[in-house]
Amino acid sequence: MALYVIIAAGMVALASLVEAAPAGRGYRGTGMSRRQVLNGLCLFTVFMVLFALSACRMNVGNDYAKYVEFMHLIACGAYEYVPTETGFNLLVAVLYRLAGGENFLLVFAVFAFFTLWLFLKAMYEQSDSFGWSFFLFMAFGFYFSTFNTVRYYLVLALALYSIKYVLKGEWGKFILLVLLGSLFHKSMLVVIPLYFLASLAWKKWQLGLMALFCTTFFFLQDFYLKVVIFLYPSYEDTEYLEGGISWFNILRCLGVLVFSLIYYKRAVEGSRRNRFYFFCNLGAFVLYTCCSFLPIITRIGYYLNVTQILFIPAVLVKIEDKRQRRFWSIAVGLAAAGYFALYLLRAGNDGIRVLPYQTFMFHDMVPILSDVN
Repeated sequence: MALYVIIAAGMVALASLVEAAPAGRGYRGTGMSRRQVLNGLCLFTVFMVLFALSACRMNVGNDYAKYVEFMHLIACGAYEYVPTETGFNLLVAVLYRLAGGENFLLVFAVFAFFTLWLFLKAMYEQSDSFGWSFFLFMAFGFYFSTFNTVRYYLVLALALYSIKYVLKGEWGKFILLVLLGSLFHKSMLVVIPLYFLASLAWKKWQLGLMALFCTTFFFLQDFYLKVVIFLYPSYEDTEYLEGGISWFNILRCLGVLVFSLIYYKRAVEGSRRNRFYFFCNLGAFVLYTCCSFLPIITRIGYYLNVTQILFIPAVLVKIEDKRQRRFWSIAVGLAAAGYFALYLLRAGNDGIRVLPYQTFMFHDMVPILSDVN
């Protein structure tokens, strides 16, 4: 746990030095300003430290051994026993061929590289404050959660990056990215309707109709569960069909919504981008409260509430009164730090298991199912 705290604190400190680079004379003939050079050095350091921590892990993550088993079955050509998507299967086959054997560490490293790169790129290009966004990225546990379900967090990062095309109205590029991501985790397809709905300028009567539709989640649960089984047939007759209320996500969405409503007219109403983030969080809140019976609701909700790392800084910078901005900055910082502390306290529990940290340099791989049988 101490390792995670030290790395999080150090990387947040570096990220706070990253700012938008003003146009100006190049630095020492490089064509880059001093600010751009500093940004580049900070971003590179942050990326390399976090990438190394992720790529060097061993047995860290609740499904680490399961993924190693899937990769082994892919290498053996036993695709009928592998529930993963075509893109993942093909990538594993190619990397194993290039490595000359079953090098699962290489596969995890490749996923870590692109997942982290996409997250950092999305925050740097789309956030009003990279430092704030990165702090929330770490504090809300998004980074450490990438140690689990590597396919899903790759496409979650891709979904966050794709938002810029939604806001620009470049739907073709957006859909192409979604289709690409669905080759690794088909749940990404849900962002097509979700992000489209969040991009609309909703009127009050339309929100009323949507609220009426949401009531169907309470008396048509069997129907929606059948839809989930259709999309995820491997979930049938398993513990994965068990839903559950995600109180942490509900409270986090509620807090963000209350905060944004206080400054709605100033920060949200006139901004297409911030209005999109607002409706994403409103949608996540509705899903977590009305659809808790669905086993995949957390994953679907994350496609929406991951925008919090962009939305909160966007509201903070719109607060003109310095005292109010200072108050909310402290409040948000303390709340996020508290959330991070709670996350670390639960990080060793089943379903998370990102603690204790182990590395291939000092630990051996635990036996997988194929080894036992």
